[in-house]
Amino acid sequence: MTLLTNAVVAWTTEYYSRAVLELRSQGRDVPDEILSHISPGHSDNINFFGVINVDVEAELAKLDTSGWRPLRPAQLRELGLTP
Repeated sequence: MTLLTNAVVAWTTEYYSRAVLELRSQGRDVPDEILSHISPGHSDNINFFGVINVDVEAELAKLDTSGWRPLRPAQLRELGLTP
């Protein structure tokens, strides 16, 4: 369980980093003081109960050229973080 938890935290940390870099590249102000209060240890993105059916081929098709899944700009807009 510890290995799984560490993997999820590492994955979430990497995507937080990518999101912050993307926002900053768009000229958005993302203060480091705010980032110090964000934790990658949340569990909103984890389904602890039940089964998840994944269309692997469809998910692989979403990867960009560097092998990462793209950020979700629609969710960023809903949060008011993009124009």
